Amino acid sequence: MTSKTLYHQATFLLSAPALEHLPPDNGAEVAFIGRSNAGKSSSINAITGIKGLARSSKTPGRTQTLNYFRLDDQRRLVDLPGYGYAKVPLTVKQRWQQLVHRYLETRKSLKGLILIMDIRHPMKDSDLQIINWIGRCEIPLHILLTKCDKLSHGAASSVLRQVEQDLQSRPGALSVQLFSSLDRTGLEQAWAILNQWLP
Repeated sequence: MTSKTLYHQATFLLSAPALEHLPPDNGAEVAFIGRSNAGKSSSINAITGIKGLARSSKTPGRTQTLNYFRLDDQRRLVDLPGYGYAKVPLTVKQRWQQLVHRYLETRKSLKGLILIMDIRHPMKDSDLQIINWIGRCEIPLHILLTKCDKLSHGAASSVLRQVEQDLQSRPGALSVQLFSSLDRTGLEQAWAILNQWLP
């Protein structure tokens, strides 16, 4: 049975610029994806309780490889390249996209995907593309509406209800929650989802 202790023992494993550099495709792993500057690195650091484990940056597009974090011999977390307005050449963006799509399509040990969305800018076209596409891949998807501390409780709850309503018409196993890496809102709920996927 997993607990938050599992995530607190996370350690950096490797950075893979291509699929052939990934660790063996066995055990179980959960990947994190999101628009650049949506708070992906901060969310991973909050979930593991390890400051600086996933490197965050003011510069969008810092994550350019599949970054692996080891939890134990059979379980891992994966930080995928961000998408959106990263200030990188189009050819680099296309290479990232192909790498991520091939990973999501072929990785047998992938048990779930965490989609990071800034609660102030939810459900952008690029987010919807991921949601619709991952539904067809039949991979469970859980959304963290990050930076909810930036809104009032009422405003945050309103956005949550709107996203929940929108997801009802989307394919696949989808769920969503409020999250803040700053005040730790939603941390227990995020652990519970990960525990389901990484038993």
